[in-house]
Amino acid sequence: MQDRKQLITIKGTRDGLSLFIDDDCVFDDAIKELESKLAVSRPRQDEPIVSVSIKTGRRYLSEEQKDKIMEIMDNESQFIIQSIESEVIHQEDAKRWKEESEIKAFHRIVRSGQVLEAKGDLLLIGDVNPGGKVISTGNIFIMGSLYGIAHAGADKNRGAFVAASYMKPSQLRIADYISRSPDYEAEGVYMECGMIDEQQDKIVIDRLQVLSKRRIDLSRFERRMQNG
Repeated sequence: MQDRKQLITIKGTRDGLSLFIDDDCVFDDAIKELESKLAVSRPRQDEPIVSVSIKTGRRYLSEEQKDKIMEIMDNESQFIIQSIESEVIHQEDAKRWKEESEIKAFHRIVRSGQVLEAKGDLLLIGDVNPGGKVISTGNIFIMGSLYGIAHAGADKNRGAFVAASYMKPSQLRIADYISRSPDYEAEGVYMECGMIDEQQDKIVIDRLQVLSKRRIDLSRFERRMQNG
């Protein structure tokens, strides 16, 4: 007689426990086995809290299913869920990720009173005149002169930045940070970028070359931009 397939596999790591849920079984069956295994491996009350990473493979968990797992773990007071990781995402999440990760390109001049807005990274081939405004949830690249207002990371992304061929903005905004006029040179600067410096707790202006060091997640396209 063959051994019954394990639906729940628990492995110890340096950071705690990794709990693997079989991605082919019925979810309720996995929950029953999880409860059974936790009852056997329950830490003693005098032992430290154990961090657990839940790995679901190709199984997508609904919010209700995640809540069920968290409820079970919460009942075992010595366990705490560090993360729930899946190799798949919901279709709507995939569409949102694609939309926010794409570079939206525009070829125009943003004149006084006009607002150019995009989700994800924004590439403008043209100028932003005084009184004009560009807004993006991601980074902003301007292959031209920035005289108006630029607001990057509009969805509270403090890792976003603004890069321009010529930087003399009336205002820079990144996430919830707003630059003040002394933060950049009055005469303007060429091939520079603005980003948040956490240590100084403000927006700073620096050379484009620093992006490869400060923002290691740059795409190939963005890296070409920083070289001019």
